[in-house]
Amino acid sequence: MSNDINYKNNPLHGVGLKSLLIEIIDQYGFEILFAYLNINCFKTNPSIDSSVKFLKKTDWAREKVEAFYLYEFKNLPRASSEQFLLPPRERIIPEDQTPGNPKELSFEDAERLREKRANKSAARKPWVGQHSGKSIDPWANRKNKT
Repeated sequence: MSNDINYKNNPLHGVGLKSLLIEIIDQYGFEILFAYLNINCFKTNPSIDSSVKFLKKTDWAREKVEAFYLYEFKNLPRASSEQFLLPPRERIIPEDQTPGNPKELSFEDAERLREKRANKSAARKPWVGQHSGKSIDPWANRKNKT
């Protein structure tokens, strides 16, 4: 079939979530993962099994960890804008890109990254916290019917 896409160049191909977590936790530890990803399963009573259980249930968190695996642990160049819209397991990694050594990460870099994300988020949402004096509660203007 010509519609089949070869995902074998994707480092996530054939890698289970548990083995992925073991690799990145052995390299970085739970503290760095929490600092970079801000996912509570890496902070509150962290363990491989509880993290796997949480990540299997929570798509956004699993995709965040898988993207971390690709771009921090496997040190691949960032995805194109079209590929970025896909979940990490469905992304096509160009043939000329091969995984490298894990990046050196620090708590200072994690803090800078967190500040950068907060500033970017604030710039995208200029209306947050600002309104024309009207109540933003949709139920506030309704009469109390009892």
